[in-house]
Amino acid sequence: MNEDVRRKYVKGIPILPKDGIAGANKIAEDKKLGEGTYAIVYLGHLRTDPSSLVAIKKIKVNAEYKDGLSMDAIREVKYLQELSHPNIIALHDVFSSKDQNLNLVLEYLPLGDLEMLIKDGNIQYGAADVKAWMGMLARAVWFCHENFILHRDIKPNNLLIASDGEVKLADFGLARSFADPYLNMTHQVITRWYRPPELLYGARQYSGAVDVWSMGMVFAELLLRVPFVAGNSDLDQITKICEAFGTPTEENWPGVTKLPNYVPGDKIIPLQGRDFFLRQFPTAGPVGADLLMSMCALDPRKRSTARQVLQHSWWTTEPKPTKKEDLPRKSDGAKKMGDDLTRRGGEIDDSRFKNVARQLDFGAMK
Repeated sequence: MNEDVRRKYVKGIPILPKDGIAGANKIAEDKKLGEGTYAIVYLGHLRTDPSSLVAIKKIKVNAEYKDGLSMDAIREVKYLQELSHPNIIALHDVFSSKDQNLNLVLEYLPLGDLEMLIKDGNIQYGAADVKAWMGMLARAVWFCHENFILHRDIKPNNLLIASDGEVKLADFGLARSFADPYLNMTHQVITRWYRPPELLYGARQYSGAVDVWSMGMVFAELLLRVPFVAGNSDLDQITKICEAFGTPTEENWPGVTKLPNYVPGDKIIPLQGRDFFLRQFPTAGPVGADLLMSMCALDPRKRSTARQVLQHSWWTTEPKPTKKEDLPRKSDGAKKMGDDLTRRGGEIDDSRFKNVARQLDFGAMK
């Protein structure tokens, strides 16, 4: 593709500068923050204002793709250009460089991500902090769905933190538009631990309920400080979901047995009720447990929508959400941001929580 054309379009998507930033001539690269097989991330700044920091994500050209660009890169540009919200990472500009790499100029989020905070045992946080973080995530997902966009990879290391404590949803490499409920879509999306049962069963037609399930898994992980259900394979994942929440059947989920990858379990585990969520997640309180249960309904048609999540009474009960500037934080998050942005959608280092599901005794709570 002609270089001048590449600077204006990516697969028919116009590349337009935002916030007054325009192209490589106005951006200076500083140190490298991270590198992977998919992208390299640099810290950068405006040449006219060294204090205006940005993250430059260089998506590597890959010869196996037409024009050298993967669908992940195209999606990321397309949807970040369409979405502008305080809780979604801002795309300031896109330009191509002489080496043909596609450069995304993103807002700089120096405090890492929620995964850092969850894993760091030296950081203490409580119900008010969880409520603040979940509120930011819920608003981001609601805005995506209002604009008919599914994120399809919500997880703690895609929730980056700005210098003022604001959480921003990032990595739109697996996102897609949705409007027609009968349109077939791939079920091979969303990192396994955060993937809802309908996708594990091979559903090709689905809604924003897939993102809401992922939100519920993030909520549970914030409360437990380990992933709630962490399978080693897709089959193991659905087994752990059944152990935790109950076995999907025609009685509690009409139509589930018709899904392509549905496999009957060896035994029927009763559907868990409110008492299970109260016992498993005591720090959420009764109202928070009710919200989490509504986000984790096995039948996606019974799951809360993002709008219903935001309308839940949990947000107005005590404790009130912590102000963003008072939220727990780590100061060394720049490298973590770099590592997060170098990954392709759906990638995860599952060795970090190896066998954590064994710490959760579902059987004792039946």
